[in-house]
Amino acid sequence: MNLVSNLIGGLINVYIWILIISSLIGLFAPHIRHPLLNMAWSITNPPLEFIRKNMPFVVQGPVDFSPLVLIVGLQLIKAIF
Repeated sequence: MNLVSNLIGGLINVYIWILIISSLIGLFAPHIRHPLLNMAWSITNPPLEFIRKNMPFVVQGPVDFSPLVLIVGLQLIKAIF
């Protein structure tokens, strides 16, 4: 069971870092196109779009807090395991 919990925690950590990096690049340099960035956005955009659709208050004008909501949710899942 410890192996499974460590694996889930590690995957969540990797996903959070991908989310942070893709969000920062999208914020500061949205015009950059690279195959790795396209892959990161294709991995992170579906849950972010779900959050934006179901919690419209997380987008306040030009500021989008959906990555923060997703990170908090992932940290809660990680704490359960």
